[in-house]
Amino acid sequence: MLKIKTKEDIEGLRVSGGILSATLSKIASFAGVGTKLSEIDQYARELLKRENAHPVFLGYRPEGARKAYQAAICASVNDTIVHGFPGKYTLKDGDIVSIDIGVDYAGYITDSATTIGIGKISKQAADLVAITKKSLEAAIGECLPGKRLGDIGNAVESCVGKSGFSVVEGLTGHGVGFELHEDPTVYNYGKKGTGMKLVEGLVIAIEPMVSAGSPEIAQMPDESYVTRDGSLSAHFEHTVALTENGPEVLTL
Repeated sequence: MLKIKTKEDIEGLRVSGGILSATLSKIASFAGVGTKLSEIDQYARELLKRENAHPVFLGYRPEGARKAYQAAICASVNDTIVHGFPGKYTLKDGDIVSIDIGVDYAGYITDSATTIGIGKISKQAADLVAITKKSLEAAIGECLPGKRLGDIGNAVESCVGKSGFSVVEGLTGHGVGFELHEDPTVYNYGKKGTGMKLVEGLVIAIEPMVSAGSPEIAQMPDESYVTRDGSLSAHFEHTVALTENGPEVLTL
């Protein structure tokens, strides 16, 4: 069931998204060669506590998961696509890492992710990060009332397809706002002019996930997802509201 947001709801989500954006920016600057993923997680918790905001992922148990998640962020390194646990791994020169975080402020939930390079990264890694970010920007441009959900997925798929990289299979974006995962499912592929009609007040988390190699994925025992062939992956995400004036990125 779609949960359409009022202008007042979007204002609340705007505040939540602003906190998230500032937090993610500080985290990206904090991460570097020699930083442990657990240190990044602890830093994120401290930043959100200062804002009286709650990390949504902490204690969250999605449908089908064996246990609740025990961190504030997801930190997915190199071939890990999403849901990587921020444990004792120490970031190394040449790594790329996706940092994904959800924020609940006063009951308004936003979700965003970025992929950053650590030290000097390869050209392939830099190109992968750039095209994944570009595909998200293309998808956001389709977030207009009257368009279709397939237009968003097609924008991602078309952008990535020109690069020689692959949209990973089986992982999607989602509605967001009052809960972390709401309807609709937001696919990273699709056909123009198909799918659900987009309406004003819809708020969605668009999150392209792209592999440098095969689109096939595998789930690990810790419930993270990796590229099946071990190739690098990148992940970007924004929470976007559809308004009468066009798309508003709430986590920018």
